[in-house]
Amino acid sequence: MKCFTVLIICLTLSSCSFDNKTGIWKNEKNDIDDQSNIFKDFKTVTTFENKFNKVIPFDNKNKFQLLKPINNLEWNDEFFGLNNNLKNFQYDDLNKIILKSKKLSRNKVFERILFSNNHLIINDEKGNIIIYSISRKKTIYKFNFYKKKYKKIKKKINLIIENNIIYVSDNIGYLYAFDYKHNKLVWAKNYKIPFRSNLKIFNNKIIVSNQNNNLFFLNKINGDLIKFIPTEETIVKNKFINNLSIDDKNNLFFLNTYGSLYSIDAKNMKINWFLNLNKSTDINPSNLFNSVQIVSNENKVLIGSNNKTFIIDKNSGFIENKFAFVPLIKPIINKTYAFLITENNYLISIDLSTNKILYSSYINQEIANFLNVNKKNVEIQSFMLLSNKITIFLKNSFVLNFNSNGKLQSVKKLPSKLNSIPIIINKLLYFLDKKNRLVILS
Repeated sequence: MKCFTVLIICLTLSSCSFDNKTGIWKNEKNDIDDQSNIFKDFKTVTTFENKFNKVIPFDNKNKFQLLKPINNLEWNDEFFGLNNNLKNFQYDDLNKIILKSKKLSRNKVFERILFSNNHLIINDEKGNIIIYSISRKKTIYKFNFYKKKYKKIKKKINLIIENNIIYVSDNIGYLYAFDYKHNKLVWAKNYKIPFRSNLKIFNNKIIVSNQNNNLFFLNKINGDLIKFIPTEETIVKNKFINNLSIDDKNNLFFLNTYGSLYSIDAKNMKINWFLNLNKSTDINPSNLFNSVQIVSNENKVLIGSNNKTFIIDKNSGFIENKFAFVPLIKPIINKTYAFLITENNYLISIDLSTNKILYSSYINQEIANFLNVNKKNVEIQSFMLLSNKITIFLKNSFVLNFNSNGKLQSVKKLPSKLNSIPIIINKLLYFLDKKNRLVILS
C-alpha cells in the first residue's frame, strides 16, 4: 500500500511539472534562458461562443502573389488610407532601438498615432495635440483647443492630416482645423452633438458622422455644412464607432451603429444603395451592433458584424458570401487576398475572387507547436503585412511572424512594451511605450 501511495504522489508531481517547468506561463517562479520564456504572461485559454473553430490547411497547389512591399513615408489617417486598408510595408525586422524619446504626455493617449512631414502627431484625453519633431528629437508644439469649462471632460478626438493641417472632431460636438506648421487655429465650429466616427477628406470636403448617425459633408476651408444625410439612430450607445471608407471610384461607405451599410457617391453626395447587417431577431433602435472597420478592394467590401463576416459587391450591395466568424480587428486585403484574425484567434485567408477560404490556422496551437508546449490563449493587439510576412503584435509586446500560408515562422519580443498601435515609416517601426515615449525600431 505504501509503494502504491508513493507511486501516485510521484505521478501527480510529474504530471504537474511537465509544462510548468518551462517557466513560460504567468506567475511561475522558474527562471529559464530559452525562447519559451516569452509567453510567461499569457492567460489561460478561454472558451468562445464563436461558431467557427476549424483548422483548414493551406493547399500547396495554390501560390500567393502578394503586391510588392512599399516604402511608406506618411501616416496621415488613423486607418492609414482612404479605404482603411493597409499595404504590404517594407520592414527589416532587426528589432534594434533607433530612438527612444522622453515622455510625450502624462495623460492617457489615444492608441492610434499619426506621422506627417517628419513629425509624429499624438493626442491625449485632456485634448492635447502633441507634435514631436523626429529630426529635432523633441516636442515642438502642444496645442489644446479647450477652455476651462471643458477641463473635467475626457476628450475623445479623431484626427486626420492634409497639407500640414490637422482636422479634429470630438465628443463634445466641435470640429476644428489646426495648422501645426505655424502653430495656429485655422477655424472652429460647434455642431452641438458629439461626433462619433473617423474622419475622411475628399476633395474640398471633410466627411464625419455624429452619435445620432447623421452623416456630414463639411467644407474643409471653413468647416461650414455642405450637406448632411440622416440615417437610423440607436437609443443605446455601444462601443462601436461609426466607420467611413472611400474607394478609388469615389464610393463612400458608411457603417453606422444600427448596423446599416450605406454606399454614397462622394462627389454628388447621393446614396447608391444601403443594407442592414444587424441580422438579429430583435431589430429595433435599442439593439446593439458591433463591427470592425470597413476595408475593400476593387470590387468587394469586407465587413464583420456581431456574428458574421460579409463579402459584399461594391456596385450593387449584394451579399456574395458570409462566414460564421467575427473579425477581432480590421482585416487586410492585398490584391484579391483577405487576411483576418477572428475573435477566437484563428488566422484566416479568403480568396476574394472565389469568395472561398484558402486556409485557417489556430494561432494558439501554432504557438504551442512552435515552442513545443501546451496550448494557452494569447491576446492580440494588431497585425500588419510586413515584407510579405503576416506580423501579429500581442498585447504583452511579443511579435509573431507568419508566412502568407499561415504558418508561424518566428517569435520575438519588442524591447519596449506597446502602448499604441504600431505604424511603419521609412522601413522603421514606430510606437508609444507604456511611459508614453516614442520608440523607433529598425
